[in-house]
Amino acid sequence: MPIIGFSRLIACPDRRCRPNINRAQRNRGAQMKFTQIRNATITVEYAGKKFLVDPMLAEKGAFPGFEGTVNSHLANPTVGLPVAINEILDVDAVIVTHTHPDHWDEAAKQLLPKDMLIFAQHDQDAREIRSAGFTNVRVLQDRNDFDGITMIKTAAQHGRGEVLSGPIGEILGQVCGLVFQHPREKTFYLAGDTVWYEAVEESLQKHAPDVVVVNSGDARVLPDESIIMGKEDIYKVFKATTGATIIASHMESVNHATLSRRELREFLDQKKMAHRVLVPEDGESYSF
Repeated sequence: MPIIGFSRLIACPDRRCRPNINRAQRNRGAQMKFTQIRNATITVEYAGKKFLVDPMLAEKGAFPGFEGTVNSHLANPTVGLPVAINEILDVDAVIVTHTHPDHWDEAAKQLLPKDMLIFAQHDQDAREIRSAGFTNVRVLQDRNDFDGITMIKTAAQHGRGEVLSGPIGEILGQVCGLVFQHPREKTFYLAGDTVWYEAVEESLQKHAPDVVVVNSGDARVLPDESIIMGKEDIYKVFKATTGATIIASHMESVNHATLSRRELREFLDQKKMAHRVLVPEDGESYSF
C-alpha cells in the first residue's frame, strides 16, 4: 500500500527566511506537520495546536556522555540545533515523555517560559518539572482531552531482559508513548523511548495509526544492549502496520546512538521498506 500523502520541507538555515507562523494562523486549518528538531526533540502541529516533545535544547557538547553507555567519552549533544530557539519555543504545549537529560535538559528548564503548559508522564516527573519552577504542569492520564484533541498514553519499555532487571534498569525508569486523535486529523502515534515488544504491537493494533514515530537510534548501554529501537525493531513495526507512514527519530545526536541514518536507509532499501519509512534530517519537516 503506498505511503500516505505528505509534503517534505527542509528548514531554512537562515532564520530570516522562515516566516513567523503565530498561533492564530495555526488554528485556521488542520494539517498535521511533523518537524524533526534533534534527537527525540520534535514539534508536532495537530488540529491547530503545536506541541514540543522532549526538549533537549543545549548547545553542542554542553554535557558529558552518559556513564555506562557506549561511546561515553563523547560529549552531548553531539550535534547542534538546526532551528532557531525562538521558533522551537513558539508552541502551545510541551510533552515530556520522561525526564532523562536527552529529553528534558537544563537548557530546556532555563529557556522554556515558566508558565508553559507541560504534560508529564506521571506524578514523579511532574514533581521534578515543578521543582524547576514550572507552574502549569499536568500529569497525563490514560486518556486526555486538550481543546478537542484526544491524547492516549501508551506503554513503552526502555530496554529488555537483563538491562531492565539490572542496576541500570532503575536509571532507565518508566517511559511512555502517546497517540493523538482528532476528527479532522490522521491518527498519530509517538512510540517514545521503547524497544519493540508486545505493548507496542498492541498499540498499533488497537489504534491503527496513520503516522508512527519511532525512536530509532539503537542507543546502547554497556556491555552492548539496545534500549530503543534498532533496524530489526523498525522492521517489526513495518510488518505490523498496513500503509502507515513510519518516521525514524532520535538519531545521530547523543553519544550512545549507534544506528546512523545512512545505515538505516541502506537497510530500508534492502528490505523494500523505503516507500513508507521516512528518515528525516535534523530540521526537516513533513506535512500530512
